[in-house]
Amino acid sequence: MPDQDDVSQSGLAKANKDRAEFSGHGRSKGAAGFLDPAMQGSDADHLGKRGDTLSITPAKGGFGTITVAAAWDNAADETSFVTKLLNKKQDIDLDLGCLYELHDGHRGAVQAFGNLMGHFDEMPFLTLSGDEKTGDKDGDDEWIKVNGTKWPQIKRLLFYVYIYKGASNWSECRPQIQVRVPGEKPMVVTIASTHEDMDICAIAGIENVRNGLRLTNYTEYFPGQAEMDRAFGFGIEWADGTKK
Repeated sequence: MPDQDDVSQSGLAKANKDRAEFSGHGRSKGAAGFLDPAMQGSDADHLGKRGDTLSITPAKGGFGTITVAAAWDNAADETSFVTKLLNKKQDIDLDLGCLYELHDGHRGAVQAFGNLMGHFDEMPFLTLSGDEKTGDKDGDDEWIKVNGTKWPQIKRLLFYVYIYKGASNWSECRPQIQVRVPGEKPMVVTIASTHEDMDICAIAGIENVRNGLRLTNYTEYFPGQAEMDRAFGFGIEWADGTKK
């Protein structure tokens, strides 16, 4: 995880550009909010395949507050991993995170790991709801609010879910990212495949395209944040740590 000095604005502005050359992306548990594509019909736009994209044109007066929520499925049978988790209180902690890059070069992470909660009204113009450790509550488990009035200052965002503690079981949890833009249908990105021996899934990316918004399904798994960063070319310096 990045320590506080490594993710300072000055440090991120000087991020190692060589790491971006290795990029393959254009630069070298249990929520009531879970949306099943088979049940939702036209109530949401679903991106269920890796590489699927959706775009929204620039909004007059700005986008307002954009909500990016993490949800996962707990409607499972009695023998499933998730049901055992909820009923027998097995110890697992699934978290939402985001890597960001602003147009002025500032880069960093927003995640509970390292207590990097972000800021809504100042850089990086996005903030994490908090660390929902159990996934038992109703509604979204965790969400990130993006200050859409500052969208022209944001270059790109990468949203990921990671298992901080507990066994990897992506096929049971089926995490998804829901992007809610005022005045638009919810855009729901579901994982297109699973990779059970890796603890981080980069689910979705949002890019600023001429001040519009383009959402992409990535569904790519990594053993850690540093490996994910190298693939997407953010160039952040990472260090070991914990979350509170």
